Amino acid sequence: MTVNSHDLVLAGARVLDPESGHDAVANVGVTGGTITAVSPDPLRGRETLDVAGLVLAPGWIDLHSHSHTIAGHRLQALDGVTTVLDLEAGVAPVTEAYDAAAAEGRPLNYGFSASWGQARMTAVGGLPPGGGLTAGLRNLGDPGWQREATPRQLGALFELIGQDLAAGALGIGLLIGYAPRVAPEEYLSVAGLAAQAGVPTFTHARDLVEQVPGIPIDGAEEVVRAAAETGAHMHYCHLNSTSLRQVDRVLTLVGKVRAEGARVSTEAYPYGAGMTGIGAAFLAPELLPAMGIGPDSIVYAPTGERVADAVRLRELRAADPGGLAIIHYFDEDVPADVAFLDRAVLSQDTVIGSDAMPLTWTGGERPDPLAWPLPPGAVTHPRTAGTFSKILRRHVRETGALSLPEAVRRCSLLPARVLQESVPAMRRKGRVQAGCDADLVVFSPDAVSDQATYAASTRPSTGYAHVLVGGRHVVRDGELVLDALPGRPIRR
Repeated sequence: MTVNSHDLVLAGARVLDPESGHDAVANVGVTGGTITAVSPDPLRGRETLDVAGLVLAPGWIDLHSHSHTIAGHRLQALDGVTTVLDLEAGVAPVTEAYDAAAAEGRPLNYGFSASWGQARMTAVGGLPPGGGLTAGLRNLGDPGWQREATPRQLGALFELIGQDLAAGALGIGLLIGYAPRVAPEEYLSVAGLAAQAGVPTFTHARDLVEQVPGIPIDGAEEVVRAAAETGAHMHYCHLNSTSLRQVDRVLTLVGKVRAEGARVSTEAYPYGAGMTGIGAAFLAPELLPAMGIGPDSIVYAPTGERVADAVRLRELRAADPGGLAIIHYFDEDVPADVAFLDRAVLSQDTVIGSDAMPLTWTGGERPDPLAWPLPPGAVTHPRTAGTFSKILRRHVRETGALSLPEAVRRCSLLPARVLQESVPAMRRKGRVQAGCDADLVVFSPDAVSDQATYAASTRPSTGYAHVLVGGRHVVRDGELVLDALPGRPIRR
């Protein structure tokens, strides 16, 4: 039966719904921000777009994005992303981040976790609250917030986290790897707080014993112990970059506790380099050999300088601790190194998360942040612009390691499921079903491809015909819709 109740009809695509397993040519009707029909029969609407020969799927959900600006959202939209969530680091106070995004508008849906790290900077380090991601990066290397907490400070820390959860934070972000000497009991207490509140935690794990034998607790053991002892859902962030060459041991450990009933989800991205503030604790020159790297594995993003030696690294860490740096852990031209990455990305039910980074502007003053194309001098990690397209290009099209439906599942449904028990809005995302949110991506599986490289990190991905957020185009006919700001906040 045909109806005339749809604002938009996307006609004739191969429609993939990872929850139901639907994989067939169909027509999709959208009204307002909602999918109103998925049908093999013709649909009528106010506007019809012929998308025959293309794939229509739920928009990608990025659980791990530090891309908080319109410019960053645009890069991610061209990578097929419709929802960006900063859950590993989070922000404190969380209302500050939500209010700033709402005031400016965003192309993509957005949300934040409560930040254990930033709350600790205030409660333990005595640093002023607020300042968002910029302040968090600037203070990463400050030893004050990393010291042992008194009982009074712990009480203040837990109170700050509780306030952010009450304000709608999506979980608790735990940058324990940036304060690796914090007592394991504190981490366990935060996990218990999450379990009591019914929210997940998102952990940047501390070092593994193979890397730092004197670490208070092995990073992987800590994550799985917390899941087993508290019942909290522990999400293991970017398992590739914290596990490195111990990925097989970490995956075996995760698999064991999952089989015993613990809730541990995993996440990875398909690049051999990480990116973070150069002042991070684990980038101290004396700690680099434990990760199999030296100062010359680090590139200081604001200038493009490859760090020459330990003396220069100490200078940069002192002068600009929040300055972003790319850390080359693996050589992506060496098959043995790529195999470690692949095992992390392809492990069972691993979520694809980009760890998208803010833009760094080189060469003096920052240009208009709304300018597009991005002006020369904009630098980030290529994962910001290319993570999801690289998965489709390499692991689906080139190697066949993932089927297209499975790749779609890892980019959309699985991340939605990490949150949906405590965040009802996520039950309407990651699916192509009537009644679900019209966050959709339409792409050519034969053409979609990442274009960003370490030398050209802001080059957008290609192959996406349409990206819709809440039923509105943010990408139409392969081009950004520059005045489209349909992104909505996602709160618990």
